[in-house]
Amino acid sequence: MEMTGERRIEAPRETVWEGLNDPEVLRESIPGCESVERTGPDSFQARVAVKLGPMGAKFSGKVQLTNINPPASYTIGGEGNGGAMGFAKGGADVSLEEISPTETLLKYAVKAQVGGKMAQLGARLIDSTAKSMADQFFDRFAAHVAQPVQYRTDEAEALPPGAEPAPAPGTQVGDAPAEARLAAATMVTAPRLADPVAGATGPLQPGTPKQGAPAASTPAASPSRAPAAISLLSLVPREIMGLPLLFWGGTFLWLILLFVLFLYG
Repeated sequence: MEMTGERRIEAPRETVWEGLNDPEVLRESIPGCESVERTGPDSFQARVAVKLGPMGAKFSGKVQLTNINPPASYTIGGEGNGGAMGFAKGGADVSLEEISPTETLLKYAVKAQVGGKMAQLGARLIDSTAKSMADQFFDRFAAHVAQPVQYRTDEAEALPPGAEPAPAPGTQVGDAPAEARLAAATMVTAPRLADPVAGATGPLQPGTPKQGAPAASTPAASPSRAPAAISLLSLVPREIMGLPLLFWGGTFLWLILLFVLFLYG
């Protein structure tokens, strides 16, 4: 089985190199890894649970680092035994290229050989499982070594001792009054609260005349008068349908007279 690839990692090359040699980082990055222990300056011992299709087993293996060229490259060689599942052995060449002070390109080329029951599962299943485990490893490894973005929450922390932050251009901050800060922020001259302000439709404060209009004189107060008495006769209309009220009264009396004559005649 052969597999090659590369991965961009958002971390300096030295940090990536240290992570590749840190047993704890490797343990948390390798899928199914139960333990990684350093047995020497350039050697490790690991225990990993692997599942291939319907079969699963735990492999115990030893890893040896050779061709070490820190922090640029090294070669990993090792072998593991999975009991009845079979065995696996091989190696990988790993190189680190610095893209920028905060980004590293990791390249790898793997050559491995499997035997026992694992070999009976077929090369396609073995290759797909190895690729899936490699993707999981690099995703976890990149998450461990990547440097988080730090946002500055307090400007005073970036200033030298004894220095004070300067106001932004066009504004006045610090001990300035509230109206002065408002004027600087809006780029207009704000009047003082005690000054009268004249509006286009009327004064904004009592006692301030309108702009462009002469001051109106205040009429003298007239003496108070008692309300006039209301007569009930003034509420009676003088005409109904254009005819005098007297006409309608006489007509009403004639109707009553005719009605009486009709009853007794």
